[in-house]
Amino acid sequence: KNLTKEIEYVTTNKSGDTLKILAETGKTNTNNSDILELENVNGTISPNNKSEIEITSDFANFNYSNQNSKFYRNVIIKYENKEIISDSLDIIMKENIAIAYGNVKVNSDKGKMKAETITLNIITKDIKINSQDKINIITN
Repeated sequence: KNLTKEIEYVTTNKSGDTLKILAETGKTNTNNSDILELENVNGTISPNNKSEIEITSDFANFNYSNQNSKFYRNVIIKYENKEIISDSLDIIMKENIAIAYGNVKVNSDKGKMKAETITLNIITKDIKINSQDKINIITN
């Protein structure tokens, strides 16, 4: 009913890092007007003077009040020479982190890895791996 087409949302934090979200369609959440529900989503995180992070997913929720986003279903994150594939990705802008979880796979020119959860520092691109199962790394 309140569906909007071709959405573009851009926000910048205090450090000058920019989050840009493009979506085919979106609507305001009926239970929380701070949340925008998006479909067929492309996002770009542009840390101030650092390399960009590109994100695609089938769906995302963007929270106006805290600038956080949750991408879900068929999430693909690309930056530098790495690709992270997961079921979900939460971006917490104030903390400059992105948390990928659910069937996480990391592909790079150095190898492949699977984990339960990966936390990516948006600024430094450092990755923390969390997995109760054995982490499987396959080098090229």
